[in-house]
Parts: sequence; C-alpha cells; structure tokens
Amino acid sequence: MNNVLAINTSLNGTQGNSNQLVEHFLDKLAAKQQTTVTVRDLVETDLPHLSAEEMAAWMTPQDERNAQQASLASLSDSLVEELQQADTLVLGMPMYNFGVPSAFKAWIDRVARAGITFRYTESGPQGLLTGKRAYVLAARGGMYAGTEKDSQTQYLRDVLAFLGIEDVTFVYAEGLAMGPSVSEQAIANAEQKISELIEKTAA
Repeated sequence: MNNVLAINTSLNGTQGNSNQLVEHFLDKLAAKQQTTVTVRDLVETDLPHLSAEEMAAWMTPQDERNAQQASLASLSDSLVEELQQADTLVLGMPMYNFGVPSAFKAWIDRVARAGITFRYTESGPQGLLTGKRAYVLAARGGMYAGTEKDSQTQYLRDVLAFLGIEDVTFVYAEGLAMGPSVSEQAIANAEQKISELIEKTAA
C-alpha cells in the first residue's frame, strides 16, 4: 500500500493548474497501484505565519504544556504526523512572485521540527524522513525551468533534503500565461510526463 500525501497550494482552488495536475497524478497513480491518499489544501487550512509563541509550544515537553501551548502545538503535530505516515509526497506548486506560495512556507515552518523531522549532528543537520519519494508538479505563467529565475527548484530540493527526502522529481507546466495554445500544450506535456513517471514507478 502506497500512502500518499498530496499538498495543494494554489489560491485558485480546484481551478488552479497545479491542483489539477495533482488530481491527474492521483487518478493515474490509483489506476496503477493501491493507494491511500490524504489531500491537504493549505489554502483551505489557512495556516497563519509562524509565531514565537507557537514555536515555544513545540519546544515545551508535551506533558508540561499548558492548555494554550497544547492548542498551539496541535496544528504542527498533526501536519508532522501526516508527513511521517506518507510514503509519497505530491506537491502542487504554482510560482507566485518568483517564489513558493506563502502557505507552503508556513507548512514547511511547521513540519521542519528539530529532533522530530531533522536533527543536528557534529557533521551538520540530518533529515529523519528518509525512504520517501516526492513529486513536485510546478505550474508557472512564464518559462523559468533551468534559468536563474527559477527560485523554486533548488529551494525545494534543499528543504526536502533537509527533512531527509532526497528522491525528488519535478514536472513543469510552463508558459501558462502565454496564450491558449502554449498553455494547452504545456498542460498536455506535463500530463504525459506524469503518466510516464507512474508507468515507470509501477513497472
């Protein structure tokens, strides 16, 4: 059984291109293997920016937290548990102002927990979420992959590796704001790439 955690981050909800690519991925994957799927829409979850009070609540031992700290820590605890239980992570990733959506950054700030999802060692940080596979389905209005303006790809590789997830595959749908013909071809190419990846995984 493949436990899949899908993360949606598009402000456009079900109409967002990245969300639709995630749905396509999940449909194709379910047709090839047994899966259990958890979909976490970070826009619907409405994660606030991380506060000092919330971080302090995590650092307080669970049996020593007061009621307010327990409430503050519960959100991060639930997000971490979802990620820990997943075998496969699927990220729907639009590009907003040359970066990842702020909702995704708020999620990362809550799942990157010292001593839980990574730890510090004498040789540097070590990710603890090993053995997982991640797919990033990136939807962009312009053409950025492989250029200096692609701020997402290296950041996502780095932050996922920081957590121990080093098997990361990117699928790009670019030029989505460059006219209908370009957009339609980009989506078709991304969907074809997704189908090829899943065929390879299932083989």
